[in-house]
Amino acid sequence: MPIPVIDIFAGPGGLGEGFSALLNRNGERVFEIALSVEKEAQAHKTLTLRSFFRQFSVGQVPAEYYQFVRGEIKLYELEEKYPVEFENAKKEAWCATLGESKGAVSNKEVDKRIGEALGGVSDWLLIGGPPCQAYSVVGRSRRQEKILNAQTDERVGLYKQYLRILAIHNPSVFVMENVKGLLSAKTAESPVLSRILADLSNPAEAYRTDFGNDRVITCPGYRVYSLTVKPSGFDLERNPILQQKDFLIYAEKFGVPQTRHRVILLGVRRDIDIIPEILTAQAEVPISRVLEGLPKLRSGLSKEENSGEHWRNVINGIKSRALLTGVSGDVKAEIAKQLEGIALPQKGTGAEYIPYDSRIDYEHAWFSDENLGGVCNHASRGHMSSDLHRYFFASCFAKTKKRSPKLVDFPAALLPEHENVDEGIEEQKFADRFRVQLHNKPAKTITSHISKDGHYYIHPDPKQCRSFTVREAARIQTFPDNYFFCGPRTSQFTQVGNAVPPLLANKISKIVSRIFNPDE
Repeated sequence: MPIPVIDIFAGPGGLGEGFSALLNRNGERVFEIALSVEKEAQAHKTLTLRSFFRQFSVGQVPAEYYQFVRGEIKLYELEEKYPVEFENAKKEAWCATLGESKGAVSNKEVDKRIGEALGGVSDWLLIGGPPCQAYSVVGRSRRQEKILNAQTDERVGLYKQYLRILAIHNPSVFVMENVKGLLSAKTAESPVLSRILADLSNPAEAYRTDFGNDRVITCPGYRVYSLTVKPSGFDLERNPILQQKDFLIYAEKFGVPQTRHRVILLGVRRDIDIIPEILTAQAEVPISRVLEGLPKLRSGLSKEENSGEHWRNVINGIKSRALLTGVSGDVKAEIAKQLEGIALPQKGTGAEYIPYDSRIDYEHAWFSDENLGGVCNHASRGHMSSDLHRYFFASCFAKTKKRSPKLVDFPAALLPEHENVDEGIEEQKFADRFRVQLHNKPAKTITSHISKDGHYYIHPDPKQCRSFTVREAARIQTFPDNYFFCGPRTSQFTQVGNAVPPLLANKISKIVSRIFNPDE
């Protein structure tokens, strides 16, 4: 039988996808999502659709799923065709808010759902990551917070939902993910990660402190391991001796084509006498390995005519105006070269589905699905013509200088019209607000900010002159091509940016599976 998984704060399901994609020698799933919990409506729709996908054996997903992705049938038609599978998917993917905020479900209801999902199975896995905005370095800087306040910001204590579930339901193993900022976050009482590690080590005591003595708690506690560093030893209580920085995973070192740095904790229940393995590092993967093979697109044009010819005329305008004063000769030469070869991409601005013989030169079996027959969630955004000039200049600069330009590198005529741009460009905190992702390097971290604008995620190909699409961001996040993101494009971007890279999760799942089955 597959090992049941409870996934809380699931987002669109990246962590769960990695675990549920692990197969044994017979081609059967090692892990099975028994319950996933997510509060955001569109992410929950994505979760539900992916749960439907997993109701079928590997390679046996019905043709109607692909018809839906291609836009040939509506979701309700897919549901009418497979009512039992959709009912199971809806039972598995639960749209609910955890915690103590207004609108949150009760702890009693959470416990009931977990009990029903597990069906009496005692060996199971808890995964997920509490919302990270409270801990992120950028978020704390924006709020000018040096000390977090758990009383005024409910998000600071959301990890206690983990503790409560651990204390009451005693999973064999847990995997908890959060942002790098967790390493430096502090409350008035203590560093946040120190408190979390102490609580995870002894959830029963933490439960009594936070929730009272309303029930008998028998949880033996957990030993918390790093996934990248072996313990230097063990203390008298057999807790692994590690430094807090050992819990930080640099995703680019483990096959993910982006410099995503996250804290991931692996907890093993104390009555399980197994020291887990660690991840095996590999060479960095440049974004070219995952982006090449996708259909080329042009950007849209916002607030003006959005035809292909007008788009090309706008870009050509970079040479007809005095925009390049002060630009070095090699960059000017690259701009001229790219303008000579610029053509209208065959697939225009893309669409939610594009028929296409898509290829990928990396982990082909992981990403590709021959039944798909094309690419989904691959539509470009609209940009202002002034931003198109900046994007074109920036991508040509990157091709020439092998780095993304800072604002100080931009000609004066292309600087954005903001008050803080005119003075002190070199010292500006966001001097790289127009950031080209380099063709031969892993991308910078894909975050939910990608939903706001594309300035941090400029495509390296000047001839496309645009920011990344949802599918390109999803490939960099290592989602399989048949993973369809529901909702409007802004929500799709947010879902992708908030997710754990599924391929990294899949590598972690192999380590976790050997805790449950040491002889496999």
